[in-house]
Amino acid sequence: MLVLTLATLQLGFVSYTNNAQASDEHRRSIDVESVVVTEHRAEINGSRIDYKAYAGTMPVWNDEGHPTATLQYTYYERQGVRNQERRPLLISFNGGPGSASVWMHVAYTGPKTLLLDDEGFPTQPYGVQENPFSVLDVADIVFVNPVNTGYSRVLPGPDGNMPSRAEQQKMFFGVNEDIRYLSEWVNTFVTRYERWRSPKFLIGESYGTTRVAGMALALQNNHWMYLNGVILVSPTDMGISRDGPVKAANRLPYFAAAAWYHGVLADDLQSGDLYDLLPEVEAFTINEYLPALAKGAWLPAEEKQAIAEQVARYSGLSVEAVMQSNLDIDTAFFWKELLRDEGHTIGRLDSRYKGLDRKDVGVRPDFNSELTSWLHSFTPAINYYLREELGFKTDVTYNMFGPVHPWDRSGNNTGENLRQAMAQNPFLNVLYQAGYYDGATNYFDAKYSMWQMDPSGKMKDRLFFEGYRSGHMMYLRRHDLELSNQHLREFILNALPEAGAPAQY
Repeated sequence: MLVLTLATLQLGFVSYTNNAQASDEHRRSIDVESVVVTEHRAEINGSRIDYKAYAGTMPVWNDEGHPTATLQYTYYERQGVRNQERRPLLISFNGGPGSASVWMHVAYTGPKTLLLDDEGFPTQPYGVQENPFSVLDVADIVFVNPVNTGYSRVLPGPDGNMPSRAEQQKMFFGVNEDIRYLSEWVNTFVTRYERWRSPKFLIGESYGTTRVAGMALALQNNHWMYLNGVILVSPTDMGISRDGPVKAANRLPYFAAAAWYHGVLADDLQSGDLYDLLPEVEAFTINEYLPALAKGAWLPAEEKQAIAEQVARYSGLSVEAVMQSNLDIDTAFFWKELLRDEGHTIGRLDSRYKGLDRKDVGVRPDFNSELTSWLHSFTPAINYYLREELGFKTDVTYNMFGPVHPWDRSGNNTGENLRQAMAQNPFLNVLYQAGYYDGATNYFDAKYSMWQMDPSGKMKDRLFFEGYRSGHMMYLRRHDLELSNQHLREFILNALPEAGAPAQY
């Protein structure tokens, strides 16, 4: 590995070095602008890939041209590419809100991935290894940390004072504030790295799907930057209503998947494959369960009993528990109840994980068993990797989850924004990716949102869904790391129009 540290800066992508006053020399802070460049080689998708990694910081500007924050990013650029104007750029965000980019960076699309077993459970010693399935063979990738996540931080104003918490919220911490400043930052990044001609893709995970759905339209309308694709990994509702009976009914296919994984269903359901079970449960959910829930108290008693028995059969819960829930089973109760008799809870983001509570009684688990497992492997890995392999050194704490709350969730029209962006841009395609064992953003909710995003059906040939036998971060499981990257690779390549193809209907 060759390390090229660029010090001194004018414009372009060499680094700024702060000339701090003597009184500030020992204040823990991050450089407003910096970059460390390292050279690497990897075997990816069967090919030898030479690439550069740019680990740096780049400012967010306000309307007066002053830096208000600095965002830490890591940019991977394949070398030896002759026609960069045809080389896709994948811009990656995680969610939270308040989550760093670490999850997809060192576990999904990047050239390195965590040390895990084949099912995605962390192992020691902590660290990273080569990711032979990364999409770096077909696209350059930049991983972006929003304000207060990773090493990204708010900056003092021109007067040298930090903005108040209320001022920071108005600048950064809300659905539309987030979309606005990140779109502006992407414009700066694309300009500095001379990627305006490249096909561009946004990928977001969890709340990151809200982010990139909104950014698709903001980039088009405010920066005249048109995309070729948006990838929604474990998507949120993106402002698409899924309340009432729909919210309750949509949980059942996920319940069935989790129950099947833990082997608690009836023998005839358990003996088949998950892919045989889920279509059956989905059909029942849409055709029988949802209409029954819509009838509420006016559902005839005998029909309610029949529905409860079928819900119990698919969910692994008792008929009594379903009836006592009035057919509307709370997700947290499901995590607590499914394996209560054996003394375990199941995970929220990945229900393959088991937890241990202080008491078996109760209606929700004491903790998210999967998240605690992930944090103790991701945290040391990203701190080691950025510092020791990519040469990005700072005393600032890497925030896995940063202080961004209260978050203004009002005005969330991001699903509709994405539909508008697709309507305005015939080249824009959308891929949904979801894990069957994800109880936080369940896969059937993702399907439902996809169905509802464009009710006309005129753009459904540009909407795609892929599901995996994993949880929220489906790529942690080795088989699904390969499969999800391959789906992403195919999506990127298929979204590239032929040279000279016009953007018209």
